[in-house]
Amino acid sequence: MTSNPAAIKFIKVSCKATLYPVLCVQCLSAFANTVKQSEQQLAHAALSVSLSKAKSTMIFVSKLNRMRGLKPREKQAVKDCLDTMSDSIDQINKSIPELGHTGQFSTGQDFRWHVSNVQTWVSAALTDENTCLDGFSGRGMNGNVKAALRLRILHVAQVTSNALALVNRFADRHQPSP
Repeated sequence: MTSNPAAIKFIKVSCKATLYPVLCVQCLSAFANTVKQSEQQLAHAALSVSLSKAKSTMIFVSKLNRMRGLKPREKQAVKDCLDTMSDSIDQINKSIPELGHTGQFSTGQDFRWHVSNVQTWVSAALTDENTCLDGFSGRGMNGNVKAALRLRILHVAQVTSNALALVNRFADRHQPSP
């Protein structure tokens, strides 16, 4: 199926509102036919990508957790990261259906309530992702473990940051009157 050129252009323009526009376009172009030119659908797609990346990162972290030869401090940092990534997944997971409540029949306070929930939860997910790396700061950590984890966490945090920016863009551009 070929992508809709107008939808691709819409995605590129929308992604300029994010901190990582190239990554945004790379991740969301595949959704062009679904998104069309709907900011709500674009935000939904961005949340779906974020959830998918967070889940794959969680799988990687859980494999690290079973790795032998980790020092006690490394083992604890991996366990803490597993907990924060689990929280991040929960936050993003509940944001997706909540965003659906901001559709055409949502007005005034109702719209603001639902979009505020999404903004809060996605922001919390982003904090959780960044918190994962905190346990790996300082010396005494395995450089290979730290580097591999850092790359994955940074990627999921960038995708989540983009999702939050697109949710914020949707909210700003669709504030219904009270």
